[in-house]
Amino acid sequence: MDPDSVKSTLSNLAFGNVLAAAARDYKKELLTQEKANASSSFNEEVDLDELMDDPELEKLHADRIAALKKEAEKRQKLSMQGHGEYREITEADFLSEVTGTDKVICHFYHREFYRCKIMDKHLKTLSLRHFTTKFVKLDAENAPFFVSKLGIKTLPCVIMFRKGVATDRVVGFQDLGGKDDFSTRSLEILLLKKGIIEEKKRGEEDDDYLEGRNKTVRSSGNPDSDSD
Repeated sequence: MDPDSVKSTLSNLAFGNVLAAAARDYKKELLTQEKANASSSFNEEVDLDELMDDPELEKLHADRIAALKKEAEKRQKLSMQGHGEYREITEADFLSEVTGTDKVICHFYHREFYRCKIMDKHLKTLSLRHFTTKFVKLDAENAPFFVSKLGIKTLPCVIMFRKGVATDRVVGFQDLGGKDDFSTRSLEILLLKKGIIEEKKRGEEDDDYLEGRNKTVRSSGNPDSDSD
């Protein structure tokens, strides 16, 4: 027999034994890993069961439920006071509306004024976002007494009330860049600075609300008026 042939055969047998041993070791390692994962999963389930019975977690859950219930009751109360919408009121209703809640924004407007319609659009959007503040509007022509008492000379005029006291106002568009195409966000920022509304989390606004995306209300009337 050729010595080289015998040597080659023995070498092949040895290599085959090595592969077989490696395959057995790999299979053994896989089984060990599977057992370890199964044990870990069991421990996680046990830990989860223990957490479900944790008195501190139960207290946190109860506190959260209580907070949500309190918030729902608050929203229901504010809703009964006229919050969450942009409503028209009359002069006879004015005092009860502005004194019946902590924060009120009242827009004195004229039905034919172009800029009053623009202000209407933005205030309606904000009324849906800022539930803790009441948003109303009052036809200046039908409210001569309060127009005189509040010294309103230019429309639109947005007056802010805190606990029934007029604390600030936005007259025309002079604080909004003086142009008709200001965004709802611009008005919102102005009202935030005046403290009559509170900042909301981002991500809640719609396309019409985003900066620069508001479309101007079209009208054939005069752009503005400097008198009641």
